Amino acid sequence: MARLCQDPSKFHPSEWATANRMQRVSTESQKSRSECMIAESWRLLDEIEKTTQKTQSDVNKKIEQRREEIKFWKQELDNKLEQIVHETEVLLTFKNRLERALESCKEPLVVAQKCLLYRQRRVGIDLVCDEVEQELLKEAEVLQGIIALLGHTLEQTNEQIRRNRSAKYSLEMDLKDKFTALTIDDYCARLTNDSPGIVCADNAVKTEGNFVSPEDWIDFSNINVEKADKQKNNSLALRALIDNILSQTANDMRKQCEVVNVAFRNRVKEVKDAKHKLETLLAMVMDETASQEKNIALLKKAIADKEGPVKVAQTRLEARNHRPNVELCYDRVQYSLMSEVQEITKNIQRQVEDTLAQAETELKALSRRQLSLEEEIKVKENSLYIDEVLCMQMRESVYINNF
Repeated sequence: MARLCQDPSKFHPSEWATANRMQRVSTESQKSRSECMIAESWRLLDEIEKTTQKTQSDVNKKIEQRREEIKFWKQELDNKLEQIVHETEVLLTFKNRLERALESCKEPLVVAQKCLLYRQRRVGIDLVCDEVEQELLKEAEVLQGIIALLGHTLEQTNEQIRRNRSAKYSLEMDLKDKFTALTIDDYCARLTNDSPGIVCADNAVKTEGNFVSPEDWIDFSNINVEKADKQKNNSLALRALIDNILSQTANDMRKQCEVVNVAFRNRVKEVKDAKHKLETLLAMVMDETASQEKNIALLKKAIADKEGPVKVAQTRLEARNHRPNVELCYDRVQYSLMSEVQEITKNIQRQVEDTLAQAETELKALSRRQLSLEEEIKVKENSLYIDEVLCMQMRESVYINNF
């Protein structure tokens, strides 16, 4: 019986008690650790929750700040875009003014060149490089200079319009990106933990790629704004220059046109005065020609009138040459008859005939002078027709408006 109680397969009550106590201690220890773990878990969960909420709140604030930044720059870009668009539209009107001004210069230049060409038809002494021709040449030179200046300014304007449009394109592209970014950030701002469609995207976290720094992001838009400002200011300066050029060129054209017109009027008056004087001289020559013709007629009549006395005297001499013998005497009658014939012959030859020859020479000279005056009057009439009819009437169509 004692051997049964001492069976090695059985435990002692003290061992049993110890085992139970150890189970209790171990269980209590495990429970304590578990409770600590639970408490730590709750604390950790609470900390994580608070940290998550704080981080999410901070991100939400940063998203809101970012949205405000984007809105600010978007507004800046919108303002600059509106300004550059308006400035380009205004500059386009100035371009149209330049084109109209350039077109308006063509007719006055053609008129000036035609006047110069017409005036080459002047003949004789009237083909002179007078004040009209000098001013016409100056007018053509002024117009050609103005056309060159307007053409160069038009090229500058086209280039400035291109630059304005380039700045506008940069602003529009930046605005487009800003709009897309703002739309995305607006979407992000609306997202909550309960929003449908949210997913885990492990690959979304990137530290490399096409990302730019905030400073570069600001610099990019700032460069676009500064570029637009620069082109707007350049455009304003160019418009002021165009306005001044158009005003000055119109004044120069009007001034030179009036100078040419005054020169034409003065020249026409001068030629008319010269023509009137020539006509007066022609009338004087024609009167003198008539007088000389009468004088020649009188001289011829005087010669004809002397034929009778000469014939009588010569007949008497011829008859007295037939006196007979001693009667053929060189008496006073014979002497007087011979003196009479010699005197009449001498007067006719030396006075009347010589005077007649001189008168006829003067008559020929008067005829040549008359022809010369008539030709010169025709020259003046031709010059007046060219200047007064062809040129001045053609110039009446030239009217220079403000460009």
